[in-house]
Amino acid sequence: MTDDANSGKTGTNITRADLAEAIYRRVGLSRVESAELVELVLNEICDEIAGGNNVKLSSFGSFLVRSKGERIGRNPKTGVEVPITPRKVMVFKPSNILKARVNGIDVPDED
Repeated sequence: MTDDANSGKTGTNITRADLAEAIYRRVGLSRVESAELVELVLNEICDEIAGGNNVKLSSFGSFLVRSKGERIGRNPKTGVEVPITPRKVMVFKPSNILKARVNGIDVPDED
């Protein structure tokens, strides 16, 4: 987000309210509609990931679901070996465009 969309922000985290406020200012939806839109988008992403699907947002990145097999871990304090059960994990892989922007490289907007 640019500084003008983030002007009332005090911390380093972006909240749902911050996203809704940015939509309100830039798109012109009401504050309630903007908040509902943020919730709708985030719920859709969560539902897809929870269902085991990957989510790709062009120019932003991909949320990937990976399966991790069972393995043996070690308690760092005691050194005792402990089995770690198989599970699914979610990882985020940023797009090349996002990586470039993070590194201060100007990238034309994708339309």
